[in-house]
Amino acid sequence: MKKYILQFVINSAAFYTVALVFPAVRLDDFFACVLAGAVLVLINLVIRPFLILIALPVNFLTLGFFVLVINIWMVMLADLLVSGINIPGFWLAFATALLISAANLLFNPSSHRVHFP
Repeated sequence: MKKYILQFVINSAAFYTVALVFPAVRLDDFFACVLAGAVLVLINLVIRPFLILIALPVNFLTLGFFVLVINIWMVMLADLLVSGINIPGFWLAFATALLISAANLLFNPSSHRVHFP
């Protein structure tokens, strides 16, 4: 449960940061930022595992880089579902997904834990 709350906080902060850095990204209010973070956590929890499983051959051929494309799709889906945020275009969604991935890597210790047998 703590992991999902941490992802929610990181995603919300990343959406807010993207809205500050890129003027084209529209964020109506704080509630839209919080809602976008929550929606992205739910999307990553429900839809993303199925997409990664379906795209496994492509992911294998691209040496794992296709996961970034899946992350971009998840950000674009969150943009479609939350009316208070607008991320126009693929490249801003790419920047948002990249920032969210980097923030999760830096601030979420469970996202890069290595287990040895």
